[in-house]
Amino acid sequence: MNKIDLNAQVAVVTGGAQGLGFAIAKRLIDSGAKVCLWDMDEVMLTKAVDALGASATMKNVDITNLDALVAAHADVEKETGPVSILVNSAGIAGVNASLEDYDPEEWRRVIEINLNGTFYVNKVVIPSMKERNYGRIVNISSVAGKEGNPNLSAYSAAKAGVIGLTKSLGKELAKFDIAVNAITPATAKTRILDTLTDEFIEYMLVRIPRGRFLEVDEAAAMVAWLVSKDNSFTTASVFDLSGGRTTY
Repeated sequence: MNKIDLNAQVAVVTGGAQGLGFAIAKRLIDSGAKVCLWDMDEVMLTKAVDALGASATMKNVDITNLDALVAAHADVEKETGPVSILVNSAGIAGVNASLEDYDPEEWRRVIEINLNGTFYVNKVVIPSMKERNYGRIVNISSVAGKEGNPNLSAYSAAKAGVIGLTKSLGKELAKFDIAVNAITPATAKTRILDTLTDEFIEYMLVRIPRGRFLEVDEAAAMVAWLVSKDNSFTTASVFDLSGGRTTY
C-alpha cells in the first residue's frame, strides 16, 4: 500500500459505517487522519468504530437533516479538531423500476438522500474550510451519473446531479485551496447489491471490461490521494473507477 500523508488531518465520512465509506475511513486512518463516521445506522456505526480503533469516532446523524448536520459538525470541530477532509459516501440505490412505474415518493427519497444530502453536508462543512483557506472534498457519484442505468432513473439522475454539483462547487472554492472532486465507481461489492435484482447485477457486470466488480479498497486508494495535500491543483473534476466502462 502506498503511504499517503494525512497526519494531523480530521475527516468526516458520511455513510462510513459500511461499504465504500468504511473502506475509505480505514484508508484515511491508516494514512494518519482522525475520522468521524456519520451514518444513520447506530448499530453498524458502533461496530465500525470498534473495528477502526482509537482514531475513529461517530455521529449517528441523518444527512437529510440540516440542523442535525450543523450540530454534528460543530461537535466534531470541538471534540476532534478542524475538519479538513470531507467524503460524501452515504447513498441508496432505490428500487428497480421503469420510470413510468416509479413511485413518486421513492423518487423523492432517492433524490433527497443521494443529491440533496450531498448538498446539505457540503453546505455545512464549507464555511469553516474557507475560513482556514484549506480543504479537500470528495463526493461519490457513480457510472450511472455518466450514462444512466435502466430501471434506476432516480439513482442515475441523483448521481448526475452530484457530478454537476461537484463541478460547480470546485470552481467556487478553487481560490481557497479547497479541492472538490468526484469519483464515479462502477458497482462495488457492497450491501447495495442486496437491493438489486440478479438480472440487473448481471447487466452491470458484463459492461465492465475488467470483468469484475470494484473492490472497495481500490476506491479508498484513489480517495486517499484526492484528499491529500499532494492533490494541490486538480479540482472540479471527475475520476473514473469503472473498470473501463465509462472512461470520460
